[in-house]
Amino acid sequence: MHTQTRATLLGITAVLLWSTVASAFKLSLSVMDVPQLLFYAGLAAFVVLGATLAFTRRFALVLAATRRDWCASLGLGLMNPLAYYVILFHAYDLLPAQVAQPLNYTWAIVLALLSIPLLKQRLALTDIIGAAVSYFGVVVIATRGSFSALGVDSPLGVGLALASTVVWALYWIGNTRDRRDPVVTLFMNVTLSLPFLLVYCVVFSSLRLAGLHALGGAIYVGAVEMGLTAMLWLRALRLSDNASRIGNLVFLSPFLSLLIIRALVGEEILPATVVGLVFVVAGLIVQQLGARRTRAPEGAAA
Repeated sequence: MHTQTRATLLGITAVLLWSTVASAFKLSLSVMDVPQLLFYAGLAAFVVLGATLAFTRRFALVLAATRRDWCASLGLGLMNPLAYYVILFHAYDLLPAQVAQPLNYTWAIVLALLSIPLLKQRLALTDIIGAAVSYFGVVVIATRGSFSALGVDSPLGVGLALASTVVWALYWIGNTRDRRDPVVTLFMNVTLSLPFLLVYCVVFSSLRLAGLHALGGAIYVGAVEMGLTAMLWLRALRLSDNASRIGNLVFLSPFLSLLIIRALVGEEILPATVVGLVFVVAGLIVQQLGARRTRAPEGAAA
């Protein structure tokens, strides 16, 4: 099979899997609480990532990690999966999946904006236009298109969904100078976050789940969202001779996700959600046309 064809198939597979996670979050949270979902999903991600490293004979890279590497992973692990998913899962607990998912999708805009002060990048006109268009879409989704009242059903849920984008963007900015194998980094981050996830679960909930269906949901979230999709996406980008072609596939994900939410969760997709999502994605496209991809500042490790 041609290398570019393999890259495209891997990219499409990652996008299809990503499109299921909003439904998986919502369905899982209907049978377990946030601390339980986060701990068992983290445990599943630990197993999947560790098994991948062992199968590909890269586990020696973990054993060879320096104290500095482990310290870096501790900081990154406290951001993701700990802080990021605590915030995101609580947002999904408070909001319909069709609202939480598009709001969380604006993280790329936040990444571009935070890169200006933190990575010393310049503010481009496309950043301003993209942010304005995307956040107009956020308002449409959050208010369900009711501009006269500007009422939001769950201000806390909306705030948490948007806060998750800040944590995710900061996490990726923190990764800009990390030269380790990406799967090794993910594994080390998850490994060091597990004790914190365990304490969080024991203190605020319990380790006892409702049944095998609850455990299955957590395993799916951990294996797919936290592990498999990231590895597939990274592999697709590395195999592709045109990274932007693969990167553009990600814009299919939120629209496919709405269809899956309708089919599996049973939410009636509101017209305002679709309209708002179009604006969110349009803003992201405008921003990427200008900046294409976040880069480290000149002189920094790229």
